[in-house]
Amino acid sequence: MPHLAQILAAAGADFISGPVESVRLVFGGIEGDRHVGWTRPSCSRTPWHPRRTEIANTRQISILSVEELAEIAVLLDLETVDAGLLGANLVTQGIAALSALPPSTRLRFPSGATLFITEENAPCRQPGAALAAAHGRPRLESAFAKAAMGRRGLLALVEREGAVKTGDGIETIIPRPRAAPKPLP
Repeated sequence: MPHLAQILAAAGADFISGPVESVRLVFGGIEGDRHVGWTRPSCSRTPWHPRRTEIANTRQISILSVEELAEIAVLLDLETVDAGLLGANLVTQGIAALSALPPSTRLRFPSGATLFITEENAPCRQPGAALAAAHGRPRLESAFAKAAMGRRGLLALVEREGAVKTGDGIETIIPRPRAAPKPLP
């Protein structure tokens, strides 16, 4: 059964997160996490807005999977990839091809807490730089983005508040396919 293998929070000034046993998901994100908030400043990922324009925070939670982290590790010739160095909040186990889940998918936990998937998390160099520094291998900074393509996980916002803890089961609710419009007479 799909479950939470690890929970992490970024309490410091940077994006690197550390393990915790449980968190409270609140509207806006993870209580106490540096990314919590209804809004955030726009950045290079939102080039249609001027930089630092206040926009809705659709990147409240970063979700990775044990399976995809293992694939990235193989491609980078590492034993493991520390999800905290990638700024992850939740690490799942047992959801096949997590990064391929479509936007609008919901992940529901036993407390009723529910996450709404907003988009795939595109790889970037910042986590690559953290991996390079941690492993003393400068080439990992640029190699990470290529290795993580299609394996970098998902971004979500909190749809329903509640507590989650390591080991919690995860119900995956895939959105219904859209119906094609009826042909004109």
